[in-house]
Amino acid sequence: MSLLIRTKRPYRLYVAASLAISMLLVAGCASAPTAPTASLNDAKLAIRSAEKDDASHFAAAELDKARQKLILADKAVVAEDMILADRYAQESTVTAQLASAKTEATKAEAINQEMLRSAEALIEEMQRAGDTL
Repeated sequence: MSLLIRTKRPYRLYVAASLAISMLLVAGCASAPTAPTASLNDAKLAIRSAEKDDASHFAAAELDKARQKLILADKAVVAEDMILADRYAQESTVTAQLASAKTEATKAEAINQEMLRSAEALIEEMQRAGDTL
């Protein structure tokens, strides 16, 4: 009987070790990072918003850089490097937001310049009207 118990003990250890390794492998596969879909969607939305604001006219370099970062993020997802993909997607979002802000600033500056010209023209008209009275 003792011989039977001795032969079962290594078998039990083998089974226990196999189960432990299997559980570790399953846990490792389950914790694989998922694609950063939220970051990618944010980047796409920011680029669309910048395009809608006409950033291609006022901040073309920044908009192109945002598009390139999004392409790099998509390539990183394909390569299953989700951390890098998330970083590129976030950089794309920030760069697209910069393009939008630059566009808004340029448009605001143009409006301010137009208002100054209009005010100067109005002052000249008022001076001429005062001279004719």
